[in-house]
Amino acid sequence: MGSNLGDREETLHQARLRLDALPHTSLIATSRLYRTAPVGGPEQDDYLNQVVELATGLSPRRLLEAVNSIEADLGRDRTVRWGPRTIDVDILWYDGSPVAEPDLEVPHPRMEERRFVLEPLAELAPGLVLPSGRTVREALARVADQEVERVTGTGPQ
Repeated sequence: MGSNLGDREETLHQARLRLDALPHTSLIATSRLYRTAPVGGPEQDDYLNQVVELATGLSPRRLLEAVNSIEADLGRDRTVRWGPRTIDVDILWYDGSPVAEPDLEVPHPRMEERRFVLEPLAELAPGLVLPSGRTVREALARVADQEVERVTGTGPQ
């Protein structure tokens, strides 16, 4: 998840609460918060990013619909591609089950290229084997040159 508009910490908090409240879904674990520069898109403020782990009985499609609803409820505006946003919630992984649909690709196709995804993911699942055959920890070592800063004073959120 990421946020770079408004009260970023509160928005991430609200997203966690709403994810945990989804039917047949429980929030299992959360990473710390990380501050990262935006990737692509127009000039914009830094993001706060976080990875959460859910246990869910929802299908990947139903989960995506729920995530899109949460984003809309929290003020997500999709008018500018890669533009600033109150909240962005991506489905990175779904129990190792691949999904390839026009609007849903799981595992997330660019997660191994992005330290702002891998750094918090490594807190929760460092040994998870990604589609490349590398673990999260190994993939993280390959993007060590990308700047990501753990937000001090934050424990698991």
